[in-house]
Amino acid sequence: MAQEYTKVAQTDEVPPGSMKQVEVGGDLVALINVDGEFYAIGGECTHAGGLLSEGYLEGHQVECPLHGGIFNVRTGDAESPPPDENVPVYQVKIEGGDILIAPS
Repeated sequence: MAQEYTKVAQTDEVPPGSMKQVEVGGDLVALINVDGEFYAIGGECTHAGGLLSEGYLEGHQVECPLHGGIFNVRTGDAESPPPDENVPVYQVKIEGGDILIAPS
């Protein structure tokens, strides 16, 4: 069965080194641009629900703005406490200037 993708943004809305909160299938998703490569992970920290798109991006890691938990944008892995659960990872596809995401 073919994966269903949803358009969530334009590439120029998320410049390199930035993040944007979007919604896919009712889920909050952090859309992240690392050096022109787009990633999408669950938008809420698994520790206290902080919005990851409002956190701090350094390389391929995003830090939750509430308590400093760190997640890998490529894998969704929780790499630093307090979170001990990973966030979901979403498939990202670029078509022209459109960013599309498939539900996890």
